[in-house]
Amino acid sequence: METKKWGKGILYGLITVFTIALVTSLVFSLLLKFTSLTESSITWFLLGLSGLALFIGGFVAGGNGQEKGWLIGGLTSLLYSIIILLFKFLGYGEIFTVEELVYHGGFLLISMVGGVFGVNMVAARTAK
Repeated sequence: METKKWGKGILYGLITVFTIALVTSLVFSLLLKFTSLTESSITWFLLGLSGLALFIGGFVAGGNGQEKGWLIGGLTSLLYSIIILLFKFLGYGEIFTVEELVYHGGFLLISMVGGVFGVNMVAARTAK
């Protein structure tokens, strides 16, 4: 039963992350197309939104997994990074640069923290 909860939590976390990423990509592609914004002017903002998306995804994964939030959040982030790597490698024939590895390492930590918060929020809610 434990792995069933973990799998459900990780799946919901990944769906959450990719949904947020899809909506964010749509909004910013429209902003880039129809305003004078440039990619270089919003790079750090998009990096922050990516971190937030992974925190929320880890939170959702931890809340649904209901235990070991750091592990469930970490696995959610690792699967996210593997999916991104596969798209990059299979689509462009490239692998992660050192800078991207650092970003994904940060995403891992952020998602783990989100998973811990998710487990604790569910535990606090059920304790009442």
